[in-house]
Amino acid sequence: MSEINGFDNEFAFVLELNNKVIKELTPLCRDLIETIFPNENENSIIKCWRNHLKQKTDILIKINNKIKGISIKKGIRNSVHVEPITEFINFLITNNISRDNIIEYLKFHYADGTTNGKGLKRVSTEEYKVKNQDKIDKINSEINNQKLLIKAIDRFILRGNNSVFSISALVYGEVNDFVFITKEDIINIILSKKDNYSSTVHFSVLTIQPKNRCLNYNSKYEKDRFCIQVKWYNLFDDIIENMYLKKKSQNGYTLSLPN
Repeated sequence: MSEINGFDNEFAFVLELNNKVIKELTPLCRDLIETIFPNENENSIIKCWRNHLKQKTDILIKINNKIKGISIKKGIRNSVHVEPITEFINFLITNNISRDNIIEYLKFHYADGTTNGKGLKRVSTEEYKVKNQDKIDKINSEINNQKLLIKAIDRFILRGNNSVFSISALVYGEVNDFVFITKEDIINIILSKKDNYSSTVHFSVLTIQPKNRCLNYNSKYEKDRFCIQVKWYNLFDDIIENMYLKKKSQNGYTLSLPN
């Protein structure tokens, strides 16, 4: 994968799709378009543009007055969401997460002996886990229920906090070399892995962490201690696994991955 930045990568997709007829597209792009716009005529004209708002949708695609949003990712250790810690805690409270586990999350988040980030000694995630793994496990046990996961998926990946529209697909890669999953795929993947163990705080495959622990007390990044970041570390692997299982299912084979 090249060193093209995220902005230019999104614009490359716009250039590839805008004002094209479906049948003129590369096989990769045509597969994407025909998946999210089923039953459209191959002679239909595509309109595509970047979303200039800070929302989950990076590019918008319009065909015959139907508009769909696409999220585009590339690189490794993909961040899918950032928000202030206060908003995340409010999300937990609204969804009836216990007071004890909310307090324990705050202790994990700041890892400085406080629930407000004003402690004098900060430790790394790994160091924090040594003495507090049981408390992290209790948080995970409560938050990884299907009802809350569906809300988390919508908040962190599909729609976010500032849009009434969900993305229709998530693309990983660049315009000439990418894979993608639909909104339905995203939900199915995350729900199917909700019981997978992780030693850190997580919603299924989505890891929850401070945007920056700022262990070196660098004033430039101090504000990032007060934001949570959601990462989908194995995004590419999960997309490939999903593609494999769907293909096997369509061909009537047993759904199992090779060793």
